[in-house]
Amino acid sequence: MKLELPASCHTPPMRVLVTGAAGFLGSHLSEALVELGHHVTGVDSLITGARENVQNLKPNSRFRLIEHDLSLGLPPEVAEGQFDRIWHLASPASPVGYVKHQVITLKVNALTTVALLELAERCKARIFVASTSECYGDPKEHPQRETYWGHVNPVGMRSMYDESKRFMEAATMVYHRQRGVDTRIVRIFNTYGPRLAVDDGRVVVAFIKQAIYGEPLTVQGDGSQTRSLCYVDDEIRGFIMLMESQPYHLPVNIGNPDEVTVLQLAREIRELVGSKSEIIHTPLPPDDPRQRCPDITLAKNLLQWSPTINRREGLKRTIEFYRHKLKP
Repeated sequence: MKLELPASCHTPPMRVLVTGAAGFLGSHLSEALVELGHHVTGVDSLITGARENVQNLKPNSRFRLIEHDLSLGLPPEVAEGQFDRIWHLASPASPVGYVKHQVITLKVNALTTVALLELAERCKARIFVASTSECYGDPKEHPQRETYWGHVNPVGMRSMYDESKRFMEAATMVYHRQRGVDTRIVRIFNTYGPRLAVDDGRVVVAFIKQAIYGEPLTVQGDGSQTRSLCYVDDEIRGFIMLMESQPYHLPVNIGNPDEVTVLQLAREIRELVGSKSEIIHTPLPPDDPRQRCPDITLAKNLLQWSPTINRREGLKRTIEFYRHKLKP
């Protein structure tokens, strides 16, 4: 992955740890970091990630993957290692994934975060933690600014994810304020692109799969709920710019404020695929947010970052990837 990055992001080679390295975002990030010349140690349990996501990195001597379940603790190579940068992206990140792996999700976002903060303190490393727009819940503020505290159900069917991510942010700020750990927090909004798992229920890849196979496109509810979709290259560029920015320790939204209804998204994907699939409606799942759109004023001012790949172009690239992968 070749990204257009400012000079501040082109640092001398570093020892880098990436948790969730074989996941959707983790694999794209690992690829970008190796391209920048860093030595990347990736950790992934492969419960929602896949070896094929990092297959192109396997021959590269600057990358190694450790298969390990972080909910059981850090592997010795990590706990006893020395790192300059730590990226914590490990966690199931879709409702299908985190409802299936509820305890693991809770532990990886809470206990593993604390363990990695301790590691960052020992190594004097900078640590980046991947939080989520789910911290805003079903928001009563629109678009969502980082100062909004959210509207989250603490005992609902998403709580193992939403609340553990909120704890992640709290823990990160505690280690920064009390122990001086150099931290970065990103809140990720809906991101899409190649390598999303086809069976994890996320809306873009679900619609693409259905359209390619000529199946009905299943829109939950009436489809008036909105999502704001950021193409993966823009998201990873924002991550790296935040990691290498001047010190800023509070959460930063990285996402695309171009908002679209789920029904309109289904129609766009059907048209781009060239499918004749019908659109049908199914019940809304519990606690599904009605609106999701980032206010990215902070990212623009702090990082000079904003997305550059529009939705139509991003969808074309994503559809092309799945045409080859799915092969109906």
